[in-house]
Amino acid sequence: MAASSTERLRRTCLALPEATEKEAWGDPTWRVKDKIFAMEKRGDGRVSVWFKAPKGSQEVLVGSDDERFFVPPYVGHKGWVGMRLDRRPDWKEVDLLIRRSYRMTAPKKLAAALED
Repeated sequence: MAASSTERLRRTCLALPEATEKEAWGDPTWRVKDKIFAMEKRGDGRVSVWFKAPKGSQEVLVGSDDERFFVPPYVGHKGWVGMRLDRRPDWKEVDLLIRRSYRMTAPKKLAAALED
């Protein structure tokens, strides 16, 4: 049996240095030093992950495929991106985007550990 998107997302996030999981707003969030770098959301009935992205990336991702990527409410104005996980996502891409969000959130020493 294939792992659920939540289980896969959890494994991806918790594999990062000092990452923790904490429920907030009824959904799992993943944090480093208590700062959120990813959150799973199901509010609209579809599973998605929200993550931080560098300046300009939101427009590029949403512009490239607005069926998969979207500007999430509440945090979209800060450059966060939502990615639907209910349509057979490319998990290598999910991993890349989550790791980038983690690097933007983690203290420099932890972020540098991913570079090696």
